[in-house]
Formats: sequence, C-alpha cells, structure tokens
Amino acid sequence: MTDHDSRLILVVDDEEDVRRYLTLALEDAGFNVVTASDGFQAMEVLQNSQVDLISLDLVMPKRSGAAFYRDLQRVPEFKSIPVLIVTGHARDDDGKADFEELTMSGPGIYLEKPVRPDNYVANVRKLLGIEEESGGDEQPENLRQQLEEHLKTADSEALQRALDALKRQ
Repeated sequence: MTDHDSRLILVVDDEEDVRRYLTLALEDAGFNVVTASDGFQAMEVLQNSQVDLISLDLVMPKRSGAAFYRDLQRVPEFKSIPVLIVTGHARDDDGKADFEELTMSGPGIYLEKPVRPDNYVANVRKLLGIEEESGGDEQPENLRQQLEEHLKTADSEALQRALDALKRQ
C-alpha cells in the first residue's frame, strides 16, 4: 500500500460511468473513494465523512458543482477541503459561466473531460501535497536533472548517441 491509502476522496459527478472511471483511477493509486451524483448528495457525504479532497463536476442536475462549491465555502470546516474541477463543459453554454466563476474565485485547478487516469491522479496528489512516487513516470524537472548529471561524465560517443536520440524526438 502507499503512504496515502487512508486519504478519502469524494468524487461528485452525475454520470455513473464517469464516477466509476474516476473511482477506479483513484483506488488503483491507493486512495479510498466515496461518490455522489449531485451537490445535495455531496453535502450529505461531507456531513458523514471526513473527506480529504473533492473531485467535482460542474454541470449536474438538482445541484450543480458551482452551487455546491458556493455552499462549501460557507461552511468553515469544509472551506479548506481542496477541490479539483473535472468538467466536460468548460467551454460550452452549459458550464462556461460556472467554470469562469470557479476559476476566478474558486479552486483554480481543473481538468477537461475526458481525463487520463495518470493525469487525474497526479493532480489529486498535487492538491493533497503528496509527492509523486518514483518510478517510470518522473516529472520533466527530475529527468532533466538526472540527464545533466550523466552528461557531465559522459564520453563523446555517449553524448553523440544522446544528441541523436533527442533530435529524433
């Protein structure tokens, strides 16, 4: 298990398949997940669970993500919960106004659907202040630093191969 397996993420989305997709991505990364299909259900979950982060869709029936976010900001114990906006309506008439409101005054981090699981989990980790686990998906800054260290001691043949490989990109 990872060091963040006790973190609880609330996934709020009206589409069941999206909730399931995001839940699987988070569970595969070691997180615990609870779900809600609208802002009313999400508020009920918050009353009964100590949530570490909220993944929030904008456009939902009954209670939209933007309305839920405004409600969240009125409750002192919920106000500090990080929120990641995940929407397919950032640029259309259904969600553009809410999206603009939330990016101006809200959490400031959003992803547009469809999301890649690795990018989604990386943004959740970022909001929670969890460092990326070392492995195959290292950040570009780390890779640059490692490359610079190896370049300092590389012979001319190795330097030429590295240059050729980079040019092919």
